[in-house]
Amino acid sequence: MSVTVLGIESSCDDTSAAVIRDGVLLSNVIASQDVHAEYGGVVPELASRAHQQNIVPVVDTALKRAGIDKHDLSAIAFTRGPGLLGSLHVGTSFAKGLSLGLRVPIVDVNHLHGHVLSHFIRREETDVVPEYPFLCLLVSGGNSQLILVRNYNDMEILGRTIDDAAGEAFDKCAKVMGLPYPGGPHIDRLAAEGDASKFKFAKPHIPGLDYSFSGLKTSFLYTLRDNVKLDPDFIEKNLADLAASLQHTIIDILMDKLDKAVKQTGVRTVAIGGGVSANSGVRDAVAAYCQRRGLTAFIPPRLFTTDNAAMVAIAGYYKYIDRIFCRYDQVPYARVGV
Repeated sequence: MSVTVLGIESSCDDTSAAVIRDGVLLSNVIASQDVHAEYGGVVPELASRAHQQNIVPVVDTALKRAGIDKHDLSAIAFTRGPGLLGSLHVGTSFAKGLSLGLRVPIVDVNHLHGHVLSHFIRREETDVVPEYPFLCLLVSGGNSQLILVRNYNDMEILGRTIDDAAGEAFDKCAKVMGLPYPGGPHIDRLAAEGDASKFKFAKPHIPGLDYSFSGLKTSFLYTLRDNVKLDPDFIEKNLADLAASLQHTIIDILMDKLDKAVKQTGVRTVAIGGGVSANSGVRDAVAAYCQRRGLTAFIPPRLFTTDNAAMVAIAGYYKYIDRIFCRYDQVPYARVGV
């Protein structure tokens, strides 16, 4: 008998719904919120209100595109955390209500697990997915982690950021250069036209496999401050080179710890996930590294790098198979590790 799972994602500012049947994606709908751009970051209250407006039409569209009726659903998977509590409450409450109405179980999903398991989303039955164990570099606006994945429900964090995440470094450095929010894509675009060796920024010396990006941000800020004093048009004149040098430094930091983790674990498969895995430089660096080392690389389609319900649905699918359901008294959580 087929297993059909509806996934609901509402952890930040994207409302998304997806349908997966027997591990194969049937639909994935995302409604983004443009209102936050003028504030230079996500405003939690505005995000919650937008989720309330979007969730019904998004779910309805996902079901229609999948060509199924709501009564065909085996389970409803939803992001329980981490994320913005107000946003999570919208998705959680909707999932519970729909579950009660349809009399199907709900499955709670850790948002970070979803990013890791995005590599198991199959758009065709013949799509290749990673074999366990593998190493996942999870890089996003809120997280930078190296995770040893032994199974869908057995993940060990080998290293994590001790301060800022890689995505924060991209966005905050972009902001001081006057680039729009979110800054990461603008850095990526400009970096393609710049000289990555033009500027040197501080790299952290953190023992083990943990990351740190706060020193890089400070170094970048001081470079701008000191040079703008000498030339008020410094940023505008060097925009592409600054972007390229910043991106190069962030990638160097990420790859240094990834290399150490590969050597420590002996894994033969490396995957990346999270919003920063959409960055062209990161994708190219990981692909080139794996090719040099004779490793298998899994680099997700950009559609599955940002927050989306397909990753929630596939994580929920595996939990459903093992009959791991969520109680109705479970509430969302803002922070958690893997």
